[in-house]
Amino acid sequence: MSFIGADSDFASADAVIFGAPYDSTTSFRPGARFGSAAIRSESFGIETFSPYQDRDLEDIRVHDAGDLELPFGAPEPALAMIEEKADEIVKAGKMPVLLGGEHLVTLGAVRAVARKHPDLHIIHFDAHADLREDYLGNPLSHACVLRRCYDLLGDGRIFQFGIRSGTRDEFAFMADGHVKTERHACATLPSLSLPKGTPVYLTIDMDVIDPSEFPGTGTQEAGGLRFRELLSAVIDIFARFSVVAFDLVELAPALDPSGRSTALACKLLRECLLAARA
Repeated sequence: MSFIGADSDFASADAVIFGAPYDSTTSFRPGARFGSAAIRSESFGIETFSPYQDRDLEDIRVHDAGDLELPFGAPEPALAMIEEKADEIVKAGKMPVLLGGEHLVTLGAVRAVARKHPDLHIIHFDAHADLREDYLGNPLSHACVLRRCYDLLGDGRIFQFGIRSGTRDEFAFMADGHVKTERHACATLPSLSLPKGTPVYLTIDMDVIDPSEFPGTGTQEAGGLRFRELLSAVIDIFARFSVVAFDLVELAPALDPSGRSTALACKLLRECLLAARA
C-alpha cells in the first residue's frame, strides 16, 4: 500500500517516500517501527487536497517505494541500508522522504544527503535535544542522533526548535554554540537566515507536538507545539529554504488507540509533500 496520492513511478517522480521501520534503540516505549506502515494505511482517511495550501497531491509527482526490510538489533546494518536507499534516491536527482521508525534512522539518510551536499544544514523539530555523546554506552541511539549528525556537519549547521528536554551536558553543548536551539517554540524561526541555495535537511520528531494532540509517541513531553503552529513553521521553511530531503519520525501508532496521532502524521506528511513541490 502506498501513501495516498503517491502513485507516480520512480522514474517520473520528483520525491520518493521510503520507510525505515526500526526502533531497536528506543529507550522508553517501543512501537515506532510500525509508524510508516500506519501512515500509509491511514492516509486514505484524509483527502489529497490541502485547504491550507490550496494544492492537491494529484498535481505533483511522488513515488512511494515502501518500507525497507531492516534487521533488528545492532543499528549499523540498518543505518547502512537506509543510507544506501537515500543515496539511490539522491543520485537519481529526487528528494528523499524518510518515514520512521525511531529518530536514529535520520542518521542514515543524512549521511547520504551530506555526501551529495557537503554544505548541508539541518532544521530539527523535537521535544528532545538528542545531543548525548552516548546513551547507556551506545553512541548510536535515538538519544544521540543529532550529536552524530553534528559529528558529520560541525558547528553552526544544526538549528533546533521545540526542545524542552535534555541532560545538563546537552544544554551546555547548546550553550557553547555548537548548535542553535530554540528551547520552546518557533519564535526565532522568522529571523533564521541562510545563504540562498543552502541545502537543508528537515527532520521532524513528532513528539515536538504537545501530547494533548499527539499522544502516540514513545517519550511524551508536556508543553509542546500545536499542530497549526508546526504546520505554519514547516510551510515557511519550505518556502524560504532549499530543502533537499526531509523525514517524519517517532510515531508509535499502538500507543494511541484513538488513531488521532496517526491521522495528524498523515496530514503533516501531505502538507510537507505539497510545500516541498511548490
